[in-house]
Amino acid sequence: MTTAIAPAARDALARWLEALKALRGASENTLNAYQRDVSDFLSFITHHYGAAQGMGPISRITVSDMRAWMAQVRGTGVSPRTLARKLSAVKSFYKWLAEREGIDPTAVLATRAPRFQARLPRPLDEDGARAMMETVELQAPKDWIAARDLAVVTMLYGCGLRISEALDIDAGQLPLGDALRVVGKGGRERVVPVLPIMGDVVGRYVRSCPYDLSPGTPLFRGARGGRLSPRAVQKVTQQARMQLGLPASVTPHAMRHSFATHLLNAGGDLRAIQDLLGHASLSTTQAYTAVDTARLMDVYKKAHPRQGHLAREEETNDK
Repeated sequence: MTTAIAPAARDALARWLEALKALRGASENTLNAYQRDVSDFLSFITHHYGAAQGMGPISRITVSDMRAWMAQVRGTGVSPRTLARKLSAVKSFYKWLAEREGIDPTAVLATRAPRFQARLPRPLDEDGARAMMETVELQAPKDWIAARDLAVVTMLYGCGLRISEALDIDAGQLPLGDALRVVGKGGRERVVPVLPIMGDVVGRYVRSCPYDLSPGTPLFRGARGGRLSPRAVQKVTQQARMQLGLPASVTPHAMRHSFATHLLNAGGDLRAIQDLLGHASLSTTQAYTAVDTARLMDVYKKAHPRQGHLAREEETNDK
């Protein structure tokens, strides 16, 4: 537990988290996850050696120590994906320690993460996405909550938002116009288009919401007036999914995945979809939409300054 960690190590952890927040704009959820993962690692080292370990012993972590920690984590029954995430957090912490404290992080950084199959939620077809939006609002006991749930899920699909991005929208952006400013991962802002139907469903929710939606307050509210929680959206999506007999892969995030795939199938430009989704890397968008490598390379050639020049030369020579 965190209380078992030596003060010097606890202080280093706090300073690392502050750096992540200041330099990378990490979200509170990300910071909390990193804090838990690294605290658990430091607590293990404490119990492994039978006493709180200051910065000296922590800086001399061995390959054997890392193997013992990974074996202990595996023994708790976590998935390979979760173990890989925990190891990634510990590695990030030790990279920072190496830069700030001059320690040798080789044993930590050389530790291999377990292999796991990367999974993305399977997209719904267009009829399935429409059915989800029509069914979500049938789950709520109150009309204004039904309108809220429909508005949230419609924005996940219609704007391709992450659930955290939708729930962080400020009421100051009302009434919705043709575009919406969204703050994504790493504090990166992007502007996404808003279709008239989204303005309509959000407007219906706003008119029925019993709470004051003034600027500086969250747009989407929970039953008691606080910020709507991701769990509430996940729950109503699960209820609608079960009512429709859809697979467990149909989650709020699957609506965003469906948005990207449907745009691509309709002939949307991969780079434009990357911008709409807020992906830092085109390869992430490729995986997200299951686009083939040939199409990715075609986009790359057109987007890269040098490659684009060569591609135009090839087209000219073909003519």
